Amino acid sequence: MAAAYLEKLNDQQRSAVEHGVGLADGKVAGPLLIIAGAGSGKTNTLAHRVAHLIVNGADPRRILLMTFSRRAASEMSRRVERICAQVLGAKSGIMIDALAWSGTFHGIGARLLRMYAEQIGLNVDFTIHDREDSADLMNLVRHELGLSKTESRFPTKGTCLSIYSRTVNSQTPLNEVLHNNFPWVAGWEQQLKQLFAAYVEAKQTQNVLDYDDLLLYWAQMVGDRDLADDVGSRFDHVMVDEYQDTNRLQSSVLLALKPGGRGLTVVGDDAQSIYSFRAATVRNILDFPNEFSPAADIITLDRNYRSTQTILSAANGVIDLARERFTKNLWTDRQSAERPKLLTVKDETTQANYIVEQVLENRENGMTLKQQAVLFRASSHSGPLEVELTRRNIPFVKFGGLKFLDSAHVKDMLAVLRFAQNPRDRVAGFRLLKMIPGIGSQTAGRVLDAIAADPEPLMALAEIPAPPKSGEDWPSFLKLLEGLRKAEAGWPADIAQARDWYEPHLDRIHEDAETRKADLLQLEQIAAGYPNRERFLTELTLDPPDATSNQAGVPLLDEDYLILSTIHSAKGQEWRAVFMLNVVDGCIPSDLGVGTTQEIEEERRLLYVGMTRAKDSLTLITPQRFFTGGQHAQGDRHVYASRTRFIPVTLLKFFETATWPMVGAAASERSAKQIRIDVGARMRSMWK
Repeated sequence: MAAAYLEKLNDQQRSAVEHGVGLADGKVAGPLLIIAGAGSGKTNTLAHRVAHLIVNGADPRRILLMTFSRRAASEMSRRVERICAQVLGAKSGIMIDALAWSGTFHGIGARLLRMYAEQIGLNVDFTIHDREDSADLMNLVRHELGLSKTESRFPTKGTCLSIYSRTVNSQTPLNEVLHNNFPWVAGWEQQLKQLFAAYVEAKQTQNVLDYDDLLLYWAQMVGDRDLADDVGSRFDHVMVDEYQDTNRLQSSVLLALKPGGRGLTVVGDDAQSIYSFRAATVRNILDFPNEFSPAADIITLDRNYRSTQTILSAANGVIDLARERFTKNLWTDRQSAERPKLLTVKDETTQANYIVEQVLENRENGMTLKQQAVLFRASSHSGPLEVELTRRNIPFVKFGGLKFLDSAHVKDMLAVLRFAQNPRDRVAGFRLLKMIPGIGSQTAGRVLDAIAADPEPLMALAEIPAPPKSGEDWPSFLKLLEGLRKAEAGWPADIAQARDWYEPHLDRIHEDAETRKADLLQLEQIAAGYPNRERFLTELTLDPPDATSNQAGVPLLDEDYLILSTIHSAKGQEWRAVFMLNVVDGCIPSDLGVGTTQEIEEERRLLYVGMTRAKDSLTLITPQRFFTGGQHAQGDRHVYASRTRFIPVTLLKFFETATWPMVGAAASERSAKQIRIDVGARMRSMWK
């Protein structure tokens, strides 16, 4: 008889949860691949598997659970605790607290690198750069090499960082990355190699790692068989969520930790692999069975608990045309007579008007704005809609608003803490020094140069003459750094100490200082949840929360607001009603994403992901005309578009096709397929 906490699982979910649990003599099961379709209860299944292992005697300290966000890891832990509580009672809290190895790939990597720092020649006090700081350092090196003054324009710092990141994460030679992904800068290959070598040297000199290093160093570390065995021996069970979104580096780490696959469980859906621009590869999940053949077991979760069957039938039809995939057709008990709409409109303005009217009608019928979402391939696609929503005073939030680390005032505060933690961090030091009145870029550079070679940089900083125009701000700056370095206030009180020093500068620099101070108070509250400054800086850099002061589309003090989101940002979400903009060739697939078969297939999966976000109502909109301004020698013009190639004529049976607006008083009662005027017949009759 199954345990009570497993009774609500379906047969496939239960098979995945129970796989290899309770083997005799403490044996660990072989590799397991769970193909979890959209809305199939993936998170619930994985949480039950973790709980089932713990309930059956597995040591939670020896379970490694990797997700793609810290929030996902926290949610997983909460679910595991609820399940364990049904069996273990009060003991469940102790067991879940012991589930210490739960987090993101980058977060786990950072912890392991600190643990093994001495064995891999790494200074344990390293700090971690976010993307913007990495780009700033890349730019400093770019300037030092004279590449910012070339006759023809050298790639920008952001492009250089993207090339570097894709090269190391995909484990692909630079010339191939340039040819396949950045052909317009292929002529700079030798200079880019020089730049990247200098960038790596600068990071090592300054004792900083970037995002990519957390995986790259980890992969290099477990390339040593003894170290790989030592790290791998810490964990009896390794579980990875969203495996379709991993890159080659992450796959190589897993294969090194569990070369035979014992205790390895990966969960994902090849049909939802949409992050190749981050160097993720669908090959990891497609090739998993062959990596461990014939030991690997595959369990497919194909029962959907989110969408109606008519929505699923249309989505299944789209993904069935994929060239390569695990066979899976989602099904559900949620029957409906309403098919997804495939709506043709005249242009983007008409598209915006239709959505506004439909959203308001849904609201009148009891569906809140928050239960509705408008999805699009690229952020720029929502421009006309945002104008109409603003004009009609409809509150909305656009996913992809600023994160904490994108906000200048939060970056300032973190620079204070990071420089105190690691005074060789040139990017943090440069930002911090330039906040002090009277210190510009040249003076800041000279100060940092003066302390760079000293074994005790902060002591050297205190001994150099004060910059001439810094006044009383210089001694207060030194006093702050001394207190933070000695940790006199203790954690998290030293973040309050840093805030006290920073707030006068905040008032001077920003007109909306009072609004920004709300973020700093939130930062202190977040800090209280971490045991020390090092852990706080690491976790916040790797998985920042949303900022409050610069959120895109603040909902005007209204508790209800419409969701606008790119399809990429919508992954993992669901809404009762979903509208998809611009479902035409050139947008889905993007005209930038049709160079190779792999790119086209990813665009198909992107449409599938968007469609499967809908619970009750799905509308795909195809504008016939797009206005393009300033892109052509002839000036502004309209271009005409056709329905996406991913919905050929053979799939139209899954949709209700219509046009909007209809012509005539009785339009609402007339099918879009009915002909009002048979123009063809009139043309033929002219010659009779």
